[in-house]
Amino acid sequence: MRSVARKLALQALYRWQLNAAPWQDLVREFGEAEDMSRADAEYFRTLVEGVWRGHDELDARLAAFADREPRLLDPVERAVLLIALYELSARPEVPYRVAINEAVALAKRFGATDGFKFVNAVLDRAARSLRPHEH
Repeated sequence: MRSVARKLALQALYRWQLNAAPWQDLVREFGEAEDMSRADAEYFRTLVEGVWRGHDELDARLAAFADREPRLLDPVERAVLLIALYELSARPEVPYRVAINEAVALAKRFGATDGFKFVNAVLDRAARSLRPHEH
């Protein structure tokens, strides 16, 4: 299931922000998580590798859509936003509403109290720019 893959990717990318590691190590470490049996393991790997490889470009996009530098964001919200921005920019088969809804759900579950509102606003701006044909 892709929702579980996104949750595990969030956890891996949160850890990566606190303690940098190659994407392969993150995939290996979180690939043994209890939830992995319910996750789309290939999509989990795709998300972690895609965000890890493209984080400079994704951070630049994030800075353009947010009102602050990515390094100043809460690590949970930053990881959620990076995953969703990766999906919006590199995974056209994922509808923009799915990317936004999944990100907001993760931010509600793991982020700061009102962090999901920030995530929603940033991703709404991003979707209008990156997926204008879907609006």
